[in-house]
Amino acid sequence: MPLYELRNLTRRYGRAAGGRVALDGVTLTLDKGELVAILGTSGSGKSTLLNVLGALDRDYTGEVLLDGRELRGLTDDAAAALRQRTLGFVFQGFHLVPSWSVRQNVALPASFAPTPVADLAKRIDEALERVGLAGRGDDLPAALSGGQRQRVAIARALLLKPPVLLCDEPTGSLDHATGASILALFESLHRDEGFTVIRVTHEERVTAIARRVLRIEDGRLVDDRRQRPKESV
Repeated sequence: MPLYELRNLTRRYGRAAGGRVALDGVTLTLDKGELVAILGTSGSGKSTLLNVLGALDRDYTGEVLLDGRELRGLTDDAAAALRQRTLGFVFQGFHLVPSWSVRQNVALPASFAPTPVADLAKRIDEALERVGLAGRGDDLPAALSGGQRQRVAIARALLLKPPVLLCDEPTGSLDHATGASILALFESLHRDEGFTVIRVTHEERVTAIARRVLRIEDGRLVDDRRQRPKESV
């Protein structure tokens, strides 16, 4: 069974006939264990597509199935439970709480878990070590560089060990060298631990390490290619 199945996915903002179409009849499948880049300019619909994949936006027509389950019909509670169990999110803006320590920020997903997370302290330490921030748990975000803050955000996404990472412009606010190190981290998570990684970007260079590149223009899927990824960007 594919991880995702999208059939004629259409997302329109505004109910009137003149409402803006953000996604226009997108049909595709995504398999477990893929490393995917979704490429498009600002306003192309790529972030809307990621929001639909993340069950954050369920106001669409067509079908979107995750592990065979249609997302549109989920209640808010069921969608939240699905996200917590299956999906980790990484955003361009980090979304860290400035007054909280690194450890507190990484622990945030556990506060929404329906039951207490076993071995929480150990999980936090493991996540920080995985992203190269062992020993920085007591620091505040202001003491970190942009790249380190993004690594904290990735550690937070890894805390509950979801099999899928959805990343919205994760290198968009970073310089080239720092962004390259973050991309290498995603490649490592995919290669060594089998994460499905789906990244949205407007940067051609970010697609270099992807094994599959989807290009979105004006809400339409205009290209879907597989490639041999480069070792560096």
